[in-house]
Amino acid sequence: MFNKVLIANRGEIAIRIIRTCRELGIRPVAIYSEADIESLHVRMADEAVCVGPAASTQSYLNIASIVAAARAVNAEAIHPGYGFLAESAEFASAVMAAGLTFIGPSAEAMEIMGSKTSARRAAVEAGVPIVPGTVEPLTSFEEAVATAGKFGYPVMLKAAAGGGGKGMRLVADSNDLRSAFETAQTEAAAAFGDSSLYLEKAVERPRHIEIQIFGDVHDNMVHLGERECSIQRRHQKVIEECPSPINDPELRQRMGEAAVKIGRAVNYTGAGTVEFLLADATRDFYFLEMNTRLQVEHPVTELVTGLDLVREQFFVAAGKALSFKQEDVHWQGHAIECRIYAEDPANNFFPSPGTITYLQEPAGPGIRIDSGVTRHSEVSIHYDPMIAKLAVWARTREEAIDCLRRALDEYRVSGITTTLPFFREVVRDEEFISGHLDTGFIARFNERRTPDESSQVEADLAAIAAALSYSRRQQQASMQVAMKALPSRWRRP
Repeated sequence: MFNKVLIANRGEIAIRIIRTCRELGIRPVAIYSEADIESLHVRMADEAVCVGPAASTQSYLNIASIVAAARAVNAEAIHPGYGFLAESAEFASAVMAAGLTFIGPSAEAMEIMGSKTSARRAAVEAGVPIVPGTVEPLTSFEEAVATAGKFGYPVMLKAAAGGGGKGMRLVADSNDLRSAFETAQTEAAAAFGDSSLYLEKAVERPRHIEIQIFGDVHDNMVHLGERECSIQRRHQKVIEECPSPINDPELRQRMGEAAVKIGRAVNYTGAGTVEFLLADATRDFYFLEMNTRLQVEHPVTELVTGLDLVREQFFVAAGKALSFKQEDVHWQGHAIECRIYAEDPANNFFPSPGTITYLQEPAGPGIRIDSGVTRHSEVSIHYDPMIAKLAVWARTREEAIDCLRRALDEYRVSGITTTLPFFREVVRDEEFISGHLDTGFIARFNERRTPDESSQVEADLAAIAAALSYSRRQQQASMQVAMKALPSRWRRP
């Protein structure tokens, strides 16, 4: 096993990796930007190296600086976490070229699956169904017109070089195609440095189901079941569950086998996730994309399977075999995760940066918090506004929802606006409780929601907590001034 590992990330995922390093006797090294010098992940690591200014392009996306930091502290490997450079084949190649181990798949596998069009070709070759659409990037707007006409509206335009909702547009009819095409190109170029787009037939009211897979260098390839990820805003997930409310073992087996086929097609090693769209009525599923990294929502799989995915990542990267076989994987109970963002749901989930003045995290049976902040933490304007993940586990989905309600009611954050009030309403919504979910859930929920008084109560509590915090600081400052005015012989030694 490695002696020292550099973690090329920040926030809660860096802390998650640090904790597994501690359990394995690995010395964790953090990186940070100038804006993150006081961050929790920096304080928790054995060592920390500044890799550049606040802008992520000059720090957390700076390949040369990160590799140089790893070599400077004599790290043997780099764990990329998720986001930033986690799916960069260029980064993986640079790490390997420096004589270090990249804790993730090969650069070749990342190259194939990182391009949505080459990933679709790989799925077709593996015999896995894909959503009807192009398998090569569109060459022009005119080709987009012709292709949309061939498949019929509505269609989806998607960035070929990345995911996460960037460069993605739903087009209802031909009148909207040009503006959607130009906007998606611009967004894709800004997010991924590549404006290439491809086009798919839009699946009506689909579920978004993903399968966790794991491979090693000893030809083992397994799946760990599904996660339901249909509740999304701006094509980005906010609530995830394991298993899906469908809870169909036969469907899980079919989708799991399809995901394993894709993994084997690219000789995949480490943790990866194969994403599908599922037509709920027919149980037909279509390959969507593959994330060649650890997923944000991996805790729900860990809670249900009892496996530590980060631990397995370290062992696989060190050349060891997976600690389990497919027949060893069992699913017990139900887990649900909410991503807690510093965002204003009432303002289209607009980011809400600032200083956390009060923080009370829930606790008790069945609750797991993966957090990247403490009281007085600064939520920066420079990075993703997710501050924590709240995951719960119980014997059944109904009990898990009960636990989640209680946890959300206990969770208090002041100084910034968060998605907590929104989640408190969602988990009491009849459509959510029924489990009949699809990717249009939030749009329908917003149309029918009648926010209760909890949102105003939380706002009032936040104002009170901020006022109390300010008052305490003023009192402390006044006391310090008064103490300095006293004769030295009267001061406390």
